[in-house]
Amino acid sequence: MPIPPVIYEDDTLIAFDKPSGMLVAPDRWDKKRENLMGLVHDKMGHGVANVHRLDADTSGILLCTKEKAALDFVSGQFQSKTVKKVYHALCVGTPGAELFVRSEDPRDAPPEPLAEDEFFVDRDLIDDETQPGRMRAVRKHGKASQTVVRVLERFQQFTFVECRPLTGRTHQLRVHLQYSGLPILNDPFYGDGVTELKLSQLKRGYKGRLDEKPLINRLALHASRLIVRHPVTREMITITAPLPNEFEVALKYLRKFASAR
Repeated sequence: MPIPPVIYEDDTLIAFDKPSGMLVAPDRWDKKRENLMGLVHDKMGHGVANVHRLDADTSGILLCTKEKAALDFVSGQFQSKTVKKVYHALCVGTPGAELFVRSEDPRDAPPEPLAEDEFFVDRDLIDDETQPGRMRAVRKHGKASQTVVRVLERFQQFTFVECRPLTGRTHQLRVHLQYSGLPILNDPFYGDGVTELKLSQLKRGYKGRLDEKPLINRLALHASRLIVRHPVTREMITITAPLPNEFEVALKYLRKFASAR
């Protein structure tokens, strides 16, 4: 498999648009399974290093550095939570009004002002002891996890959202959206395991193929934007990864046949 598309590159940084289904690093149990960094090291050398991770099923921006000084500088930003990350997700369900109620307790206030169409999820994450490899949300005594979610578009049975994770926990967005009643479409861990998105569900009188495939047949979560301070210029730079084509196609048909208005 070729290296994923490069969406940003200079003398010290390189960012790839990772496809869904590709591991970032070698699997701990299956060392032979193909992974992005293995491809990169084979073709670009071991001086290229990733500074963060993405779930295998999540697509989008994977930022790497080309030298040790840049690695230390950029990694420090991820550790200090100063990197701004934006994800887009297509979720099953529609948001309830209770998500947008603002608490009067200052202890529950989000660290940044919210717009009218945004809600804040502040729930710790812990390992789910009943399902190894999965996480669950708890009120306290876990790893602090915070996410701002902005509702972009409402459809019949589906919602398109933008997520800004303020922390970087494993499966954070997937668990926080599930906790909010908006599991990500096609999430094998935290979804409902039933809902699909097919054109025949949306379009009356559909006369397509009998073996119709879903419009999106993968986890509907994409890392769209990353804002980080450059290790050389010290200026803030913004790296973007366009929505995958299947997202664009699904949104086109949702807008046409399943508008909530």
